[in-house]
Amino acid sequence: MQYRPLGRTGLNLSALSYGAASLGNEYGNLDEAQGIRSVHVALDGGINFIDTSPYYGRTLAERMLGKAFKEISRDRFLIGTKCGRYDVASFDFSAARVTRSVEESLQRMGLDHLDILQCHDIEFVPLRQIVEETLPALRKLKEQGKVRFVGVTGFPLEIFRHVIDRAQLDCVLSYCHYSLNNTSLLGLIPHLKAKGVGIMSASPLSERLLTNQELPTWHHAPPVLREACRRAAEHCTARGVDVAQLAIRFAVENPDIATTIVGSANPVNMQKCLDWADGPLDHGLLVEVQKILEPVKDVLWPVGLPENGLQ
Repeated sequence: MQYRPLGRTGLNLSALSYGAASLGNEYGNLDEAQGIRSVHVALDGGINFIDTSPYYGRTLAERMLGKAFKEISRDRFLIGTKCGRYDVASFDFSAARVTRSVEESLQRMGLDHLDILQCHDIEFVPLRQIVEETLPALRKLKEQGKVRFVGVTGFPLEIFRHVIDRAQLDCVLSYCHYSLNNTSLLGLIPHLKAKGVGIMSASPLSERLLTNQELPTWHHAPPVLREACRRAAEHCTARGVDVAQLAIRFAVENPDIATTIVGSANPVNMQKCLDWADGPLDHGLLVEVQKILEPVKDVLWPVGLPENGLQ
């Protein structure tokens, strides 16, 4: 496992991290014992960062991690959770709520501090509140020792540029913007690096588009993108490779991205992710797949308030 610096935080994160959304049953078929085992597999394989949120499973993911952490020494992992989003359409980034949210997360996971706390999906609210109210509240928690570093997450890339130009951030978490079908995060990386902001990327599988699995019911990818990704997956299968293997290996290749977050509540699949991240990159197959996906390159879908940018 490679380890890379997260901006100027002093943290070194594993190139591949464990995303706990699956522990919240966001993708279905959760088995509690297997889910906990998947966390152990990730840590045993060299992963040192776990990303979660009270939104995942509406607190289920954090509660599952709380059970897993009873068997794991605190010095074996760095933990990042989020605040501000609590249900599909439930957002509250007020200072009082995010402060209370941290206490709730700590209690659910049985911890006394968080390594990283991020405002979750800020594109759904006016960004002025994030800059003027939410982040100052998080910095107070940092001063109190409850949180070591703070950041923001979201879908449209423009939200990151807006916030880091107006507030001090330690890190950002982008998703679905650095994968086989979309590399638009590359355009923002120079600005983030110039500000000393650590870069985390999630969903290298584009929320299952780059897999052979059925898409979750909540997926918003347009039909043209779904079809292109399906053809890319079939092409990889014909070559004897799982498209997810190529996608993960491609994602971890970029040294400017501190960590790529991928998760599975299935320990066998989690081990596959570890093996794929450590394997060679098939450059010939990569070129072939990129050619299939070229007509839909950087195609996404609108998320959040229109004024916060579509993609």
